[in-house]
Amino acid sequence: MLTAASNARAVAEVGTGTGVSALWLLEGMAPDGVLTTIDVEVEHQRAAKEAFADAGIRSTRTRTISGRALDVLPRLADSAYDLVFLDAEPSETSDYAEQAVRMLRRGGMLVVAEALWHDRVADPARRDELTVAMRELGRSVREDENLVPSLLPVGGGLLVAITR
Repeated sequence: MLTAASNARAVAEVGTGTGVSALWLLEGMAPDGVLTTIDVEVEHQRAAKEAFADAGIRSTRTRTISGRALDVLPRLADSAYDLVFLDAEPSETSDYAEQAVRMLRRGGMLVVAEALWHDRVADPARRDELTVAMRELGRSVREDENLVPSLLPVGGGLLVAITR
């Protein structure tokens, strides 16, 4: 829905997994849109490519990059993406988000999955590393004057922020 609402043509995803979220992103994207998906696990990328082929997605619509997101993201172009979807290790998500904001065009969307981190983020007694990381990410996005954020209470929480 978010890729369709933004008429997204260029989308980046951190955390390919087996390609399920990528298929949903592609479903809403413009027909000529390209999804760049990054994952450190080669097996995940292999499974995703198989899912893309099974769904009839042309190979020219996807670009899979194997590697650590913190090594790959700095090499992606500034202000070139309509949407960046982060669905990866929470301990590094703030760093991913910083790169994502740089990559987004004006009006682009930063989307973060599991923003409520197993319903722990709102509980101040929860002080484990991953909960604190997601809590800090939410705080930094809220405080960024270049972003208009919203936390959607669906699934594990979906943080959506539009660049000004």
